[in-house]
Amino acid sequence: MLSCRRVIFTYFRLLLSAVSIFFILLAITSCEPLATDFEDTEGAICYSAETILPVPDTFTVVRVMTWNIRFGAGRLPWFGDACGNRVILTEDEVYGSLQSIVNKINLVKPDVLLLQEVDLNSKRSCYIDQLRWIMDHTYFNYAVYGSQWKAQFIPSDGLGRMDEGNVILSRWKISNAQRIQLALRSDQDNLTRYFYERCCMVTGQIEIPRMNNFYAVNIHASAFATDETKQKHIGQFKEELDRISNNGGLFVAGGDLNTLPPDSDTTDYCLQDMCSGESFHGSGDDPQHKEGSNYEPEKHWLDSLYARYACAVPADVYKNNQFRYFTHTTRGAHFWDRTLDYLFTNYQWVDHSVVTHQDATKESDHAPVSVLFILPK
Repeated sequence: MLSCRRVIFTYFRLLLSAVSIFFILLAITSCEPLATDFEDTEGAICYSAETILPVPDTFTVVRVMTWNIRFGAGRLPWFGDACGNRVILTEDEVYGSLQSIVNKINLVKPDVLLLQEVDLNSKRSCYIDQLRWIMDHTYFNYAVYGSQWKAQFIPSDGLGRMDEGNVILSRWKISNAQRIQLALRSDQDNLTRYFYERCCMVTGQIEIPRMNNFYAVNIHASAFATDETKQKHIGQFKEELDRISNNGGLFVAGGDLNTLPPDSDTTDYCLQDMCSGESFHGSGDDPQHKEGSNYEPEKHWLDSLYARYACAVPADVYKNNQFRYFTHTTRGAHFWDRTLDYLFTNYQWVDHSVVTHQDATKESDHAPVSVLFILPK
């Protein structure tokens, strides 16, 4: 979750210093803005491996995986989540985390991989092109990238340059790749919104032989919105899946939806996520709930997705053994305590093939989820 970040958030109240005003004026007068706006729909950035590896023509199933990799920060106490104070990582930390991530990818061997929170050229992660590094150390031939947080300079706590986004990786060529803008938050002042991330979906057609209608969709929904933004994101996600389905396409889709499955036993994590010096749920506390930690109002936001499409972890399976499918925690030293990550299809998963890789406890604050998709004959 902790990636549509609460960080930027108190700092904007302090931004009206001479330095901040200078950079705001620079953004207004410069040919290139400090923070990037996006079209509602635009082409995603395409990558290909330096050496294209042959893919066998005998696939009957495709393994799909989703993973929020936390921009290569592992479980370090970054200041934007987990009550941390780190802002800038070292090269050794980033490369070490990326190596752990690709070790897990190469072990699971997904054929289509949805990643969230991948940095391309960000100060916080030493300007490493994490997507290129992952491709160079795995077997994927193609990838597409859509940025959702891009700025030349973020005037907060030394963050500086930022380019973070969502990725689809595939053994097969990806065509018709698009970045689809999601709704912006309306619970922020204009200055905060200017530098804040712009959540998005990335879509692409996976060119598996003998299939001309197979798509992947990757979403990272808002984590900290206190208005209806996250609900709008989930609605836009379903609208895109409906569009593909209504046009005769098949899809695998998912990502970090930042909300809980229906019938979750626990829906309020304010006290678990509370940092030193914070107080929630008490008399006089304002706000009563920590941003991004109270899912109680969201209990039915995924109902329409579950009703129309097949979730890799069906609702009844999740309900009977929730702990087994937890994928996230905000606390660096703790095990997973909630489910935020999903995979859906309008066709068919292999029964009982889903795995929540809860052993991946050090690579990110999210666990990857993988499942087998049955290719039509």
